[in-house]
Amino acid sequence: MSGTNSDPNGLHRVLDERVVLPQAAQRLETRRELWPDEVRIRVEKLNLDAASYRQLERTHTGPGGEPDGDAIRAAVLDIVATRGKMQNPETGSGGMLIGVVEEVGPTSALGLSVGDRVATLVSLTLTPLVIEDRLAAWDGLGEQVPCDGYAILFGRSIAAVLPDDLDHDLALSVMDVCGAPALTSRVVKQYDAPTVAVIGGGGKSGSLSLAAARHAGAARTIGVVPTETEAARLKAAGLADEVVLADARDPLALRTAVTAAGGPADVTVVCVDVPGCEGGAILSTADQGTVIFFSMATSFSAAALGAEGLAADVTMLVGNGYVPGHAAYALDLLRANAGVRELFEGRH
Repeated sequence: MSGTNSDPNGLHRVLDERVVLPQAAQRLETRRELWPDEVRIRVEKLNLDAASYRQLERTHTGPGGEPDGDAIRAAVLDIVATRGKMQNPETGSGGMLIGVVEEVGPTSALGLSVGDRVATLVSLTLTPLVIEDRLAAWDGLGEQVPCDGYAILFGRSIAAVLPDDLDHDLALSVMDVCGAPALTSRVVKQYDAPTVAVIGGGGKSGSLSLAAARHAGAARTIGVVPTETEAARLKAAGLADEVVLADARDPLALRTAVTAAGGPADVTVVCVDVPGCEGGAILSTADQGTVIFFSMATSFSAAALGAEGLAADVTMLVGNGYVPGHAAYALDLLRANAGVRELFEGRH
């Protein structure tokens, strides 16, 4: 595409009548021709956000209540065709992708070269995307989606070249949640030997956040999980000083479990993909502590009003998925922690 009237944030590809950022747009323009500062990626795999996939899984079921993979695949295709991006209309979330750089605009500042295999570190909710194979290689029954198509990165997008020493699916899973451990580390370092509770500690972002908390100087780490199976896996991984069972949607049960394990926590990290966990996280946190919400299922109005109603003197942070150096940090945590790696590899 000729001309230089592009915006580094992607506003030039927004098709809405009023000017909004690409993430808030109802539809993005997806033509393959590039503006000078853009990059086109040949997509190999999508990694759907956990909250988004769980919503699709709950919504599209077969006669026996099992997930209907064909219906889930059709829903994803419809979303992308309708919106020009992968943004679940119910959860508002998307995911990320891996692929190979196909073309680089002459003024791109992303430092990418044709042929680089990369993971995008910006959400699919703001990434122009075209699927060309009807997702024929995906059964609809998992978050990682084999895909042939293309995506567009803007002038201020973020992407990382995949490391040579890690399986690409494994690296994709880590990069999908790399903002969580980086921000956890930053917050933990603001305290003197704090107690850190991670709700959803057996998951991807949760296990990395536990590792990051310990690396950043936490005196005590508490991993909260919902099932005995997850508890056994997390105990075997050795990432938490205490592993407790609790339904994060039950505020009193969560507070009781965290307190019995050595809480309340100075820092509470919420890494679950179900709604309704705001109150319990706040109750589990000490006065002048911090709650970090990494779940796209979080209701931030419920969090704010809940803290007010509980007269809770806590700082609440929204994990925005970006901290400088977050991808390299998360990959280094994986390399250095056999327990983290076992939990991740157990998901493949």
